[in-house]
Amino acid sequence: MTRTITYDQLAELAGTDLGHSGYRTVTQDQVNLFADATDDHQWIHVDPERAKTGPFGAPIAHGFLTLALAIPFWTELLEVKGVSTKVNYGLDRVRFPAPVTVGSRVRMRATVADVAEIRGGYQLTVDQTIEIEGGAKPAVVARGLYRFYA
Repeated sequence: MTRTITYDQLAELAGTDLGHSGYRTVTQDQVNLFADATDDHQWIHVDPERAKTGPFGAPIAHGFLTLALAIPFWTELLEVKGVSTKVNYGLDRVRFPAPVTVGSRVRMRATVADVAEIRGGYQLTVDQTIEIEGGAKPAVVARGLYRFYA
């Protein structure tokens, strides 16, 4: 569920659990398009027949594809009204504890760890965990940095 706030409320978000996004299914088409975009056509991603005999029993999404899903997941969790610009400023830490097999459903849980005033706006430090439905470990654990300018 999307939390909607105004720019003036950003400073109060530190420590806020934003909950989790909805689930998305990772498809072979997504994996293939990502492989084309990044020129990473390793068989474990793009050859479903060969991947069946690989270490995960199925093709897996690229770690960076799974990480990239944080973008649409983030927009499901927080909407800030009254800003002129929103910037994905970067990441402080990223880990890929578990692979995402094609056909898996994933979602993101996020908590605002910190809010800092910056020139012209605010920077949010967000702890993000991309979870695999039914998985024992998360697919991605990351600390994202997002900037909002008035």
